[in-house]
Amino acid sequence: MVTVGADDVLLERFAAFATTASDRIPLYAQLSAGVAHRPELAWLLIHADPQQRLPVLLFAAVHFLVLEEPDSELARFYPNLTAQPDRGDPLPAFAAFCAAHHDELVAVLATRSTQTNEVGRCALLVPPLGLVANENGPLGLLDVGTSAGLNLALDRYQYRYEPGGDVGNDSPVVLSCGTRGAVQVPDALPPIGSRLGLDRNPVDLDDEAEVRWLEACVWPDQAERFHRLRAAVELTRHHPPPVRTGDAVVDLAAAIEHVGRDHHPVVTNTWVLNYLAPDERTAYLAVLADVGAERDLSWIYAESPSQVGPEIPVPEDPDLAHTTVLTLVRWRSGERSVAHLGVAHPHGDWLHWH
Repeated sequence: MVTVGADDVLLERFAAFATTASDRIPLYAQLSAGVAHRPELAWLLIHADPQQRLPVLLFAAVHFLVLEEPDSELARFYPNLTAQPDRGDPLPAFAAFCAAHHDELVAVLATRSTQTNEVGRCALLVPPLGLVANENGPLGLLDVGTSAGLNLALDRYQYRYEPGGDVGNDSPVVLSCGTRGAVQVPDALPPIGSRLGLDRNPVDLDDEAEVRWLEACVWPDQAERFHRLRAAVELTRHHPPPVRTGDAVVDLAAAIEHVGRDHHPVVTNTWVLNYLAPDERTAYLAVLADVGAERDLSWIYAESPSQVGPEIPVPEDPDLAHTTVLTLVRWRSGERSVAHLGVAHPHGDWLHWH
């Protein structure tokens, strides 16, 4: 049963989201402003896990169903589904769609959580991977929290650093990244001798519903991101990387050993550690330190200091607390060094090198 307090909290979340999202995602901002005055729509989130009762989950769930019905009246408001989206009020069509798909929507809300496999973050990984490859030769790449494994296909994408130039061969997936500072853009993509993804619940790219949920979690106003994801999924389906179901802490050492048998092991994670509890982050770093005490190892991560500290080594500068920090940690002959390389857009749109 929904209490008055829960009602108020949900409505307030939609009202707040309408304000913060207005510049970035106008469709969801417009919908959120309307849902803030429609309790029967906001209440749908009661069916979700308490930690997931956020506007973005409701909108992703609706998007998930709209993708299955691209000819629906609501779909005409989605910039990723039509070349000339309707700029009028989407709330009536949204409310009608929710009412017509109530049971399906409740099932999605009850079983899903927001998930992002942002392929654009590969543009952040290429420069530090190039540095490590220059030092050590071909790499054994381990992507932790790999989701669908799209980061593991990073050497099949083309990169456009502005300034910095293009890296990689022609590809249906082109990732643009604005740069500032002396970003160490490699002349060629770093050689990857072995690769492996590790995830507690990896996404099966042959499962249409799983892929559709990844697509649904992309904001419709960001049509370029949406179509880039589709292209990356299609490319990776034809060249599927090995992905292992496992825990980020318990199974980490064995996964490093797997990729590092014949190549220098590099562990990567991008916006993953915020999903671990503080004690899990401490244990994650302890495993890396134990491996690094026994053999050379590199670790590249793009994470937000406010989300992962103090367990993970991040800059102490308070101005960087809510940014995405790109960091390279090296263990060489048992000694650890930490290099905070720069700050970045969370989706890889830009990189500012220190």
